[in-house]
Amino acid sequence: MADGQRERRVISEDDAKIVFETSEEVSVTPTFDSMKIREDLLRGIYAYGFERPSAIQQRAIVPIVKGRDVIAQAQSGTGKTATYSISALQNVDVKVRETQALILSPTRELAVQVQKVILALGDYMSVQCHACIGGTNVGEDIRKLDYGQHIVSGTPGRVFDMIKRRNLRTRSIKMLILDEADEMLNRGFKEQIYDVYRFLPPATQVVLVSATLPHDILEMTGKFMTDPIRILVKRDELTLEGIKQFFVAVEREEWKFDTLCDLYDTLTITQAVIFVNTKRKVDWLTEKMRDANFTVSSMHGDMPQKEREAIMKEFRGAQSRVLISTDLWARGLDVSQVSLVINYDLPNNRELYIHRIGRSGRFGRKGVAINFVKSDDIRILRDIEQYYSTQIDEMPMNVADLI
Repeated sequence: MADGQRERRVISEDDAKIVFETSEEVSVTPTFDSMKIREDLLRGIYAYGFERPSAIQQRAIVPIVKGRDVIAQAQSGTGKTATYSISALQNVDVKVRETQALILSPTRELAVQVQKVILALGDYMSVQCHACIGGTNVGEDIRKLDYGQHIVSGTPGRVFDMIKRRNLRTRSIKMLILDEADEMLNRGFKEQIYDVYRFLPPATQVVLVSATLPHDILEMTGKFMTDPIRILVKRDELTLEGIKQFFVAVEREEWKFDTLCDLYDTLTITQAVIFVNTKRKVDWLTEKMRDANFTVSSMHGDMPQKEREAIMKEFRGAQSRVLISTDLWARGLDVSQVSLVINYDLPNNRELYIHRIGRSGRFGRKGVAINFVKSDDIRILRDIEQYYSTQIDEMPMNVADLI
């Protein structure tokens, strides 16, 4: 079939309706056992708590393991990280202590989380996986890389630095994975990724993973992917099942704070993330909440790495229950107890909305998203509703019962 006439097929099943826009059949492999996965990795998968593969895993793992270039798009919380982690682990030769898979992520937190997932899934394989990220000790990176790492999970700047210094040797790399690819190819990372790509062996397999893939990004992939299989989810099916979305109308910006204070007891029933649009506002809101005797923690990209790690650890361990953050936190970070997200500010673009509210309700859990909306934001809210074919209702009085 000519490339211009890609067929569209709808495959629907109970756990996901996925529209495949692909030039070939994408088969569904319903169990991990039937994927012909190595025994020691299989043990790690089951020990990690997975019982059966999610929709994206059923379709993407086998083609990735076979060495095909793959563009995989599925909503937040559907197991995308495990999709490429399992594939990479299946394909590394642990007897050869050289880097064979390189995973690039847009934030340091995400790169560290990916490393943790790989080490957990590869627990019975004695696999070496290093997180190569900015803001950490370069000497430590060099030591770890010289020791030999089968898989490197990192951020583009530091990874490129290590390649240039020849501490990260690329000759055995057979797989490049870009996580949150829309963010990676959009931001200031694009040049760095091309830089890294130039140093990789010509036959390197490329896997792109994301919850949203705007058209211009898909067009760009032609430059470094060969006949990729595309596994795409229709946008109107990206909204997350099980997440109730509400708005609270506030007439003036300064009333948002009082509304948040009124909601505070509701927030701490589980754990909540509050999103604002700027780093300055994170600091301002955190200080204002603390002055009013509320306990909150906060995180943004200008904080030192060590501090960010400590805050994440506290939040994961539930020592802190309310986290105020910028969109840095909106991508890929999974804290299972989060079941409430508050958009103190509506996000600057529509794509970010799904990443933010996807922090709650992961893996089929319930979640609630509350949007604070000034009168001039109503238009943006309606736009988000239309874009995702979803409904955002006014917040009911009994919102605490829904969490």
